[in-house]
Amino acid sequence: MNRYKSSLIWLGLGIVAVILRLGLSGSPEWIEHYYSRGLFLGIRTFVDHTVAMLPFPVLYLVVFGVLFTAFAKIRKWWQMPIPRLQKWAHTGMGLLGFSGGAVFFFLLLWGYNYGRVPVEQQLALQLRPLSAEALKAELLDEAEYIINLRARIPGVGTSAIDATFLPENLEGELRADLETVLDELDFPTVGEVRAKRIYPKGIFLRFSSSGMYFPWSGEGQVDAGLDPLSIVSVMAHELAHGYGFGDEGTCNFWAYVACAASEDPFIAYAGHLDHFRTLAAHYLRYDREAYFQLRAELPAGIQADLDAINENLRKYPDIMPELRYAAYDTYLKAQGIEEGIKNYSRVVMMVKAWKEARKL
Repeated sequence: MNRYKSSLIWLGLGIVAVILRLGLSGSPEWIEHYYSRGLFLGIRTFVDHTVAMLPFPVLYLVVFGVLFTAFAKIRKWWQMPIPRLQKWAHTGMGLLGFSGGAVFFFLLLWGYNYGRVPVEQQLALQLRPLSAEALKAELLDEAEYIINLRARIPGVGTSAIDATFLPENLEGELRADLETVLDELDFPTVGEVRAKRIYPKGIFLRFSSSGMYFPWSGEGQVDAGLDPLSIVSVMAHELAHGYGFGDEGTCNFWAYVACAASEDPFIAYAGHLDHFRTLAAHYLRYDREAYFQLRAELPAGIQADLDAINENLRKYPDIMPELRYAAYDTYLKAQGIEEGIKNYSRVVMMVKAWKEARKL
């Protein structure tokens, strides 16, 4: 037992952390007060003044460290002068200990935010499923936004917007926009969350994703292969995760609200265009012909932007999309999000409710 003491400790910590998460599932107010608006703020401050200051994603170091450790462990495994059965027992306990430690730090550093009071409840938003008519009305509303906003971007023409239009400090501007919105609505914005681009290009896109928040480093990661318009909403989404929001639909909502409130017409346009595409994906299920008729009536520049986004996505075809869907769907449900990966679509209801509440 002494040989496995370390593994047992980490396994035990992981189990205790999970039991605590389950035990608090019926007490979101407690998590909101003591963790999301309490302990997590201290963690956020510490992370943002240490590892997050590195000029590259900490994820690189983690991946390298895990691979190096795994190689060293395998090499040591072969050289261990003990019976094979004991070797497997040693390996099994090591993996259990590693898993327990990973779960413990996942929940401690960020994961308990999944159990906080839902944002729509805190903002008193009334969420309702949208009918086909309501969905079309929202699509037309967003079409008006993107037409007006694109015309305000300096130097824009009828061809697709390229990377030259990106703000020099996109991350900083988006963080400021998001913090302004969160502060206004009485959500804490301690620290300086990072959302760094990660290479090689397509590393997330090939798995039907575009970014990832890495709780163990406290950083957001954004696929460097994203087109100039999509990277705006994805980066804002990952920054929202960093400020303590686990729910995917909620982070899409914060990305929309932050971008829409930006004084930079490019950022505002990118945010509204992303929501237009989300609405379009839903409306296509009801009336494809009506959508494509609407799309054909959009200004040439917007059509060029939509075509460029789709063309960029085609550069990175999915690898095992069914496996990725099943794995991430299971992960989200394990965090208490009953609808799983469909949670991303909640942004449609949240934005609609937000507009109604603000009479936009």
